Amino acid sequence: MNNTAIETGPWEALREDAQAIRYQVFVVEQKVPLELEWDEMDPQSLHAVARDAAGRAVGTGRLLPDGHIGRMAVLPEYRECGIGGAILRALMEKARARGDREVMLNAQTQAQGFYAAHGFSVTGDIFMEAGIPHVCMRHVFTSDRR
Repeated sequence: MNNTAIETGPWEALREDAQAIRYQVFVVEQKVPLELEWDEMDPQSLHAVARDAAGRAVGTGRLLPDGHIGRMAVLPEYRECGIGGAILRALMEKARARGDREVMLNAQTQAQGFYAAHGFSVTGDIFMEAGIPHVCMRHVFTSDRR
């Protein structure tokens, strides 16, 4: 999707848009309990929000201080348009720029292929989180900027 802009910033600046997307995707669509969706890591993390050509917030993700990427969500009508990849690449680049040597994430198993296509490798067994099967994945930065 060529007309997508990725904005990164602190929770205070992006909270309203990020919360609306996460609520729709995780709480409504995936039935994650509301009390599990918001946590103490939000104010400590770098957030990304994708906006369509009209400026509507359509996707989000976050980068924790320890290099974990999480809370990746794209509104249903905007999936399969490259928005998730753009958010992931933006967060990975922010991690690399601040000196992180690798990034990790807990991928829903149905999204494992998406992350693998962006250079992530599985590092553990399947586990349940919020009633959804997940797998740990990581990407080590190399000099090829991949």
